Amino acid sequence: MNPSTAVYRGMKRAGIDFAASVPCVNLQQLLALAGGDPAIIHVPVTREEEGVGLCAGAWMGGRRPALLMQNSGLGNCINALASLDQLFGIPLLMIISHRGSAGEPMVGQMPMGRLTAGLLDTMEIASFSPTPSEAEETVERAWCLAAKEGKPVAVLLDLEFWRGK
Repeated sequence: MNPSTAVYRGMKRAGIDFAASVPCVNLQQLLALAGGDPAIIHVPVTREEEGVGLCAGAWMGGRRPALLMQNSGLGNCINALASLDQLFGIPLLMIISHRGSAGEPMVGQMPMGRLTAGLLDTMEIASFSPTPSEAEETVERAWCLAAKEGKPVAVLLDLEFWRGK
């Protein structure tokens, strides 16, 4: 199965009906799937913390939110995640394209690539790194954990994932 389709199917199984997104080349097929689904309200945003805020509002309005982003934007939204979602117990599924991992061709992606897992650990945000064959189930499980614990949970998808390995 196509990696983007697997993630999308996991979102559907989890009942995700609101998605904010920041563009990323690795996410473009997933963004097209979510954006073309009439059951998902898809809102493109310019910055990740804007997406965190919109997803929090969507949750308060009865939606199941996901933020689709690149890991380079994780630093942009740390304060919003800590002072909004974590403080007030708001669940959030973060689907994160993990740039700067093994095989990354762009040197500018390497610093955040190395820091991403540590930042999530420091913030006490659980994270999963599935293979494409595990993605559908993992995305659903990540949302269930976020909803149960009332906090953000990340699904990190590295270059190997997008290459179908």
